[in-house]
Amino acid sequence: MGWDIASAFVSWRHATADAPAGKGPIAAVQGSGSLARTAVEMSNHVMAAEMILKRVGIAVLLTASSLLLVAQQDSQSIIAAIKAEGLRSTEAAVVFHTLTDTIGPRLTGSPAHVQAARWAVERFKAWGLDNPRLEPFQFGRGWSLEKLTVEMTAPRYMPLIGYAEAWSASTSGVLTGTPVYIGDSTAADIDRLGPRLRGSIVLMHRPQTEFLRNDRQQPSEGNGPVATGNPALPGPSGSTSTFEMLTRLRAFGAGVALTPGAMEHGTVRVQGFPNTPRDAVPTVVLAAEHYNMLVRMVQAGTSPQLRIEVGARSYENDLDSYNVLAEIPGTDATLRDEVVFVGAHLDSWHTATGATDNADGATAVMEAMRILTAVHARPRRTIRVALWGGEEQGLLGARAYVDQHLRDESSRRKISVYLNDDPGTGATYGFYMENNEPAKRIFDAWLAPLRDIGVRRNVIEGIGATDHVAFDRAGIPAFTVIKDFRNYDVRTRHTNADLADAVRTEDLRQAAVFMAVMAWQAAMRDEPIPRGRR
Repeated sequence: MGWDIASAFVSWRHATADAPAGKGPIAAVQGSGSLARTAVEMSNHVMAAEMILKRVGIAVLLTASSLLLVAQQDSQSIIAAIKAEGLRSTEAAVVFHTLTDTIGPRLTGSPAHVQAARWAVERFKAWGLDNPRLEPFQFGRGWSLEKLTVEMTAPRYMPLIGYAEAWSASTSGVLTGTPVYIGDSTAADIDRLGPRLRGSIVLMHRPQTEFLRNDRQQPSEGNGPVATGNPALPGPSGSTSTFEMLTRLRAFGAGVALTPGAMEHGTVRVQGFPNTPRDAVPTVVLAAEHYNMLVRMVQAGTSPQLRIEVGARSYENDLDSYNVLAEIPGTDATLRDEVVFVGAHLDSWHTATGATDNADGATAVMEAMRILTAVHARPRRTIRVALWGGEEQGLLGARAYVDQHLRDESSRRKISVYLNDDPGTGATYGFYMENNEPAKRIFDAWLAPLRDIGVRRNVIEGIGATDHVAFDRAGIPAFTVIKDFRNYDVRTRHTNADLADAVRTEDLRQAAVFMAVMAWQAAMRDEPIPRGRR
């Protein structure tokens, strides 16, 4: 072009300034032919320059729109790849059945929990995750049950359904005899029994008449407010408190204390306490129906004969327990130091195999990480996975991580969000949003591409008693999934029925896909997840 654009505008403005009022620049030079031609050429160049600038602006807008479309299409293609990989995979079933059938119950501090943690590290290595590792936290002595005999030998033979409480002491060999019933005894009555209690089998409580008969409300159904949290478990009853009874039984040298469960139909919920004294009376929880039968027989003068043995082992060579950690590193130079956390607890109680609480959740987050590596996802933020220990004893592993790594506001700001899988079983339907409305709006939009695999809704309410609480209390956006509760509270949670057959493989796949997609969305977002009001 013969004219510089800037010069053209300068000349044009000069010509405009010399024009008569109400006239354009051409009128200002009509008297001179050469000047008129110059003005015409100037006008043409200026109009060309304006056209170029308009085209440049349109091009910029089109480029920005194209980049946004490409980003959206890339996100959609990754989500489609996640679903394709996860919904056809056989790996979720392998992980789940290894944890439940092969390794079995994973009580914190037990050799089985350490075995499961080390196995998970090896799986993460095989899948190509970065820095798979065990991270210790202080726990205390471990425990495992090695032998248990609970049977009635007279007036007929009958095996009884019962389980030793975790951290129970062992019995002094095999105990036999007619049980002593003290459910209606006062403390003074127990004291008067004195020497009769030494080495005896004791029925501590009254017959169980109150039971947990209903699962909690399904939060994902409907559109209104929901009640959340664990339903109350009826406790055993007696004329004397359980603590006082156990204190006296310990002093008098009782052989074993039997207590009823609060579940029905042979289901027994059994837990335990790591701080149980080593010389405490061994404790066994019986199925309520069997316990009640024994009390009735004693009260009727039938004098049933029992044979009981508890063989337990303590472990004190390593007083730590372990979390399992690994990650997919972020790729964005600005955001890669921020972390999207996904987690679930690996530990369980000891009477079954911890299938619904929480091998299915651990499987979901492990498989979510495998899926992301399999589809070659390159998240902007780092995605870190944690398999927590000590959840059943008070969220110990998650709390230890927060205490060790997230002590100050600067470190906490680097956690964009924590996503947890627990409690419940079956398919995943959404998240409890902990009264964080801005985060809920974001998560609601993220459910759209997952409607076809059964997601329902996020609820604004929160829930306690699982690992996200440790992060939430530190001011970090932290949410746990909504799952199915059919037969969970009344049948499998912390019970002898928490076995692999309670979980469907297709639900494991769906839960893993859900977690992978939500983690991916959070890792790709320009901004971290909004924090809730505190």
